[in-house]
Amino acid sequence: MTEMNASRRTVLSWLGIGAALPVLAACGSGDAEAKPYPVAFSDADWKKRLTPSQYDILRKQGTERPFSSPLNNEHRAGTFVCAADGQALYSSKTKFDSGTGWPSFWQPLPGAIGTSTDNMLGMTRVEVHCARCGGHLGHVFDDGPKPTGKRYCMNGAAMQFRPA
Repeated sequence: MTEMNASRRTVLSWLGIGAALPVLAACGSGDAEAKPYPVAFSDADWKKRLTPSQYDILRKQGTERPFSSPLNNEHRAGTFVCAADGQALYSSKTKFDSGTGWPSFWQPLPGAIGTSTDNMLGMTRVEVHCARCGGHLGHVFDDGPKPTGKRYCMNGAAMQFRPA
């Protein structure tokens, strides 16, 4: 019976390792960090310029807790900009309540964002980053409202709001 338990443990260990490898291999696989951007600083300088939450999200592809951003309740006319470099990203005219807990938009401003493939959670998603600094903003999904059918699900800490 002991040999059988050891064999089961060995098999389960190998299965666990096999399941974890794609996730571990995908960490940091987004294309956003590989390109040169017009706004660039050393990692140490980014840490000085950003709050810890902004740094985690914008530079380390973190995610804030859902329903934690004050930008969820921002309904004034204006523009949502990158918290790292001030790049205008989204018009308030394209913001909608997706019910997900993150500020959501159905369309970015022209030339404001870039996208890359994100495999960090063992699934393929489309990462959204600032076109000027490469900062991670969130992800885009194909379940948004008309006219685009897109849901740009953004981290509020990665953005600031500038009223019109």
